[in-house]
Amino acid sequence: MQDFSIKPTKIEGLFEVQTKVIPDERGSVMESYRESDYQKSGLPSLGGRLQVNATLSQKGTVRGIHAEYAHKFIQVADGKIFAVIVDLRKDSSTAGQHLSFELERGQGLFVSKGLGNAFQSISDDPSIYIYHFEEEWTPNMVGVACNPLDPDLNISWPIPAGQGMIISDKDRNNPPLKEVLG
Repeated sequence: MQDFSIKPTKIEGLFEVQTKVIPDERGSVMESYRESDYQKSGLPSLGGRLQVNATLSQKGTVRGIHAEYAHKFIQVADGKIFAVIVDLRKDSSTAGQHLSFELERGQGLFVSKGLGNAFQSISDDPSIYIYHFEEEWTPNMVGVACNPLDPDLNISWPIPAGQGMIISDKDRNNPPLKEVLG
C-alpha cells in the first residue's frame, strides 16, 4: 500500500503528490482526492473541485503548456507520462523555469495558479491523465498558454517532434515563453 504524501519542489506552489493506492488480488483502488489529506499536509483546498477531466492520450501525445488562474491537481490514472511544469507567473522569482517528472498511476502534482502544465504520454498503451480543477473551465477563463516546442524552454521531450510526437496545431502555435512573460 502507498500512503498519501507530498514533497515540495524548487518552484513555489508546485508539489509532488503520491495518492493513496490500496492493492489487492483484484487490482487496486486509488484515492484520487481526499480533502482531509490536503488539510493535514497544508496544501490549499480544491474546494468543491468544480470540474474533473480525464484525457486519454496515445503514445507520443503532447498536451499543453496551459496555465489557468486556478489551483489544480493532476494525476495519472493509467499509463506513464512525462510531465512538465513551467512557471508562467511574471512576478515569480522562478518565472520561466521548468521542472519535469515521470509519473505513473497514483502519482501526481499539485499545480498552483499561474503555473503552466504540459505532459507527454510515454507508455505503449494510452495514458489516462486526470485534472481536478478548483473552478469550472470555460473558454474565456483567465490564463495563458505557451508553446511546448519553444527552443528557449529547451524541454527534452522523450518522444521528439518528427519522431512520434503528436501535438495539436493549437498547442504548436501557442506563443513563445518570452512573449508570455513579456
